[in-house]
Amino acid sequence: MNPNRILKEYFGYESFRKGQYELIEAILKGQDVLGIMPTSGGKSLCYQIPALLMEGVTLVISPLISLMKDQVDALRESGISATYLNSTLTAQEQRARLEEIKNGEYKLVYVAPERLNASDFLNILMDIRIPFVAIDESHCISQWGHDFRPSYKEIPRFIAKLNQRPILGAYTATATEEIIKDIKEILKLRRPLEIITGFDRPNLYFGVEKGIDKKKYLLDYLRNHQEHSGIIYCATRKEVESLSKELGDKGFSVSMYHGGMGNEERQRAQDSFIYDQSLIMIATNAFGMGIDKSNVRFVIHYNMPKNIEAYYQEAGRAGRDGENSECILLFSPQDVVKQKYLIEITAMQPERELVVYKNLQTLVDYCHTHDCLRMRLLDYFGESSDRVQCGKCSNCLDHREKKNITLEAKKILSCVYRMKEGFGVTMVANVLHGSKNKKILELGFQQLSTYGIMEDYKTKEIQQMILFLVAEGYLGLTEGKYPLVKLTPQSAAVLKGKEEVYKRQDLTVVESTTEAVVHEDLLKELKVLRGKIALEKHVPPYIIFPDTTLKEMAMYLPESKDELLRIKGIGEVKGETYGEAFLHVIKSYMNENNIEAVVSTLDEGSQMKEKGTDKTKTHLVTYALHQQGLSIEEMAEVRACTENTILNHLEKCFGEGLEIDFHGMVDENIERQILEVIHKVGDEYLKPIKEALPEEISYFDIKKVLLKQRSQQAV
Repeated sequence: MNPNRILKEYFGYESFRKGQYELIEAILKGQDVLGIMPTSGGKSLCYQIPALLMEGVTLVISPLISLMKDQVDALRESGISATYLNSTLTAQEQRARLEEIKNGEYKLVYVAPERLNASDFLNILMDIRIPFVAIDESHCISQWGHDFRPSYKEIPRFIAKLNQRPILGAYTATATEEIIKDIKEILKLRRPLEIITGFDRPNLYFGVEKGIDKKKYLLDYLRNHQEHSGIIYCATRKEVESLSKELGDKGFSVSMYHGGMGNEERQRAQDSFIYDQSLIMIATNAFGMGIDKSNVRFVIHYNMPKNIEAYYQEAGRAGRDGENSECILLFSPQDVVKQKYLIEITAMQPERELVVYKNLQTLVDYCHTHDCLRMRLLDYFGESSDRVQCGKCSNCLDHREKKNITLEAKKILSCVYRMKEGFGVTMVANVLHGSKNKKILELGFQQLSTYGIMEDYKTKEIQQMILFLVAEGYLGLTEGKYPLVKLTPQSAAVLKGKEEVYKRQDLTVVESTTEAVVHEDLLKELKVLRGKIALEKHVPPYIIFPDTTLKEMAMYLPESKDELLRIKGIGEVKGETYGEAFLHVIKSYMNENNIEAVVSTLDEGSQMKEKGTDKTKTHLVTYALHQQGLSIEEMAEVRACTENTILNHLEKCFGEGLEIDFHGMVDENIERQILEVIHKVGDEYLKPIKEALPEEISYFDIKKVLLKQRSQQAV
């Protein structure tokens, strides 16, 4: 059996995502691997599939109990033998599972790093074949990572004790270059295949809200998303408890989670959230790592976290099923004070402390920049991009004009220079405002020419302006607990009049849309059925089927088992186990509403049962949406892809003889201009055509016209 066959039969997917097949192939050839893939990028398949193709038992080292249980439950539901060893088991259960492992009853065994050197566990491993060890969340091995765990340092010693060194696979979602280097060196990976598929999560909207009433914003947001599941992160236990009580009193379905709660209390809260009994989890950063709840539609940081790595990992718990979801950070200056206090009370080496303060400032810059937020995040993780904007973050979607603040910037830069670059943001702002506090008078700053030259602004407004200049590189800050404001090379360009500075005023709240063309009433019925089955089997609902799978059922209305198996996320085992029940609900809904089948549109010009990676289904799913009358923009939204990708799908469709209706897709005036140019320069290349047209006509317009012409020629 090959990897493609296992992917379809056990996991219900037609094709691998970027990087998955390469990692699996390398492992099967005996090579160590390092896979850095975004949250929900499919890391687990990169060790689960090799485990099924190798003789012996694959060990998966995982940091959290909840992660183990979720993955083992999901594997068992797919007909794969797996188990875990952790502190939730009684001594009798531990002995029984160790005996079962010894007898070869499992293909995958999940274990916490703390348990690796237990003598009873090691004794069992000496008698069985272990071809492969997967280290999940491998960034935990680096002291520079945000989730450093000393127990991960035991992994190399454990590997050395085994009779034969297994193939090693290290996996993580968030790692800078420094952490990647640590992972390879500490684990002693041997010439590993290194796959970095990118850190981007295109389905996530990123937003930063500043200068707002946080509670009012949160209440308004939750009222507008009452049917959605989400996580709200707070910096302290006290805030978690206070916010949970307030939202609970207002009728919201909430659970809370923090490190000060007892184990049983935390477990009840977690289960309530995972099983969709409560829609909102309010928590400190103690919650979330390893939680595989796929239908989290929003993550709101009520307070700013400690660094970008922590933020991106916590925000990344939204939209694990690939559906559009929102990640919003509510910033206030007090958040920085809280984080610095938390750093102060944490014992660490001086060099480590400097790094922590520097990382905090990087996140502060993120909150104040007017650049694309997604590009800022990707740049932090070393992922370069030709794009300047993503079109799906609060900065990109804020189209109001920017105000020219070059004069204000010059005043601030001049003041920093005259204060000899020796003071912090607050002190500089006080001097510019003309404060008469004791320290300013003692230092004689009232004699400076810049003293009081921004008295018309409030001190907080000046501070915000300074932080904006820092975020955009016009100013810099030294590292450490009390950073000093410094000039940068960009400062000179502004002071000499070679560069102007623009800043938006009072960013507005941006609503993102998550529309999808589905039969909503049917989707609700399918969720009720899924919930009933989940309760009977004592597993979270998403273990049965994720929301994306139910959404496809409610969109394409399969009527047979074969059609059901073509829905993303339904393998043969789950199709056999649950197919009849879900098909019954779908057929009943179709009969009651006199609806004809939709899946049949996927059959035209297609052979769905090709062996190996199925490349045909993708464009035919787009064709089904086209037949429902969706525009290119709407299809791109539903498919979570670019509009150019949709055009490529449609081009492939008419190449196979399917009819495309271009009514409303192409502007007649633009089409006329493009055709005139094509007549002169030909239509082989987009660039010569674009160069001969006005700037407002995009490559996208040209592609639509070319597609229409070629479609007509094909017909």
